[in-house]
Amino acid sequence: MNFQVTVLKILVSYPDGFAVMDDLKRDMAILATSGRDWADRTKSLAAQVPALDIFSQGLVERISGGWQITAKGRAVLEFMEARPEASAPAQQAAADEAPKLVSETAPVPPLRQPADRAERRRARRQRRREARERARANVS
Repeated sequence: MNFQVTVLKILVSYPDGFAVMDDLKRDMAILATSGRDWADRTKSLAAQVPALDIFSQGLVERISGGWQITAKGRAVLEFMEARPEASAPAQQAAADEAPKLVSETAPVPPLRQPADRAERRRARRQRRREARERARANVS
């Protein structure tokens, strides 16, 4: 059950709701090892829809090497994430009293962009090329 909720949450985070299997596996591994918070969250979401079956209910489609969430899948996920109106003030009060996590208070540095990686790769290749040329010049 938690697996299916995790699949829905991962797919909804991708553009057009489509992810190839390698990306799904990687993201699931990250979430599976992220600690009790994720496991508890998926359990509570799964409790909203006890008979969840993402494939037979048409929430996820298998498409050319990957999976894509359907409109029905998005609707079910929104339903699972919806909170009852009566318990919302109590949950908000509990959240206000909870201590802040370190990750919430510390700024997170931005991730390196692929363009940065390509630039570093070009610079590394250039340095290697120059080193080879110096080595050839020293030999002759």
